[in-house]
Amino acid sequence: MFQTDENKELKPDVRDEFAPLAEVVLGTSVSFGGIPKLEDVYDPKSKEHILAGTFPEEKDLVMEMEGFAFVLAKYGVKVHRPGVLPEYNQIFSRDIGFVIDDCFVITHMLEDRSREVQAIANVLHLIPDKKVLDMRTLCPNGKLEGGDIMPVRDYIFLGYSEEEDFNRYTVARTNVAGVEFVKEHFPGRKLKTFQLNKSDERADENALHLDCCFQALGLGHCLLYPAGFKKAEDVEFIRSFFGPENIIEITKQEMYDMGSNVFSIKPDVVVSEKGFERINRELRQRGYTVEEVKYSEVAKMEGLLRCSTLPLVRSYA
Repeated sequence: MFQTDENKELKPDVRDEFAPLAEVVLGTSVSFGGIPKLEDVYDPKSKEHILAGTFPEEKDLVMEMEGFAFVLAKYGVKVHRPGVLPEYNQIFSRDIGFVIDDCFVITHMLEDRSREVQAIANVLHLIPDKKVLDMRTLCPNGKLEGGDIMPVRDYIFLGYSEEEDFNRYTVARTNVAGVEFVKEHFPGRKLKTFQLNKSDERADENALHLDCCFQALGLGHCLLYPAGFKKAEDVEFIRSFFGPENIIEITKQEMYDMGSNVFSIKPDVVVSEKGFERINRELRQRGYTVEEVKYSEVAKMEGLLRCSTLPLVRSYA
């Protein structure tokens, strides 16, 4: 069910990754469809767990997501949930849209996931039409998923694949036309693009989205897995942008476990998976309050905390 006020207009406002969160869409794992057929999954980590017989069960996913919802509520965040589509995976709400500044963008995802947009219709209904950009009609050749886009200071950071990789890999989700769409509709922002390394077969060599190998944090730090990027100069840009002393570099195993995919509720409050012991310790040493939740079953589908949230409003008082 939606947790939303049908009579209240919603004014999107997201200018960065970490200002105090006021409203968010959190995905749902209710009736998520169970274990899919191998040929119906797109990412290598899900394939791995299907083959190993360790694909997550609905009851465990529901428990993990409700634990995350509890933490959000603890900080006074208004949590919207999608309407439940029977036997349909709606966990990763990040990909179906994003807010930059005061505009909500409906992304152009894989066609098999298009019904997920319908399930947040009551949220979209609250946003003035002039503040909703539907990429599916405005840029039909463009592909873009929300995990690839990240507002940082006066920049938009955007992970993408050039056409050769985009046409080669199923896990390539944002193309050059998607980049051009962002450039056209957010001219007031600087745009920095990053080509990501992809693999349809190896989860430990696949940066599914930008937030699978990088995450900006609210006190001036970032989490970074350098091998997720195709170009060394992009890694050097990040090192220069944040300063080497402010970078928490994660290992290949930590990237595989989704270690960069944490979520900021406030500049100094980060939600993280409880198993990320080293990362969480590093965050605390740098001044963050780390709210730990169990999310390791969700991680088996190559997404984590940021992937299952779609921020709508952050506060800039």
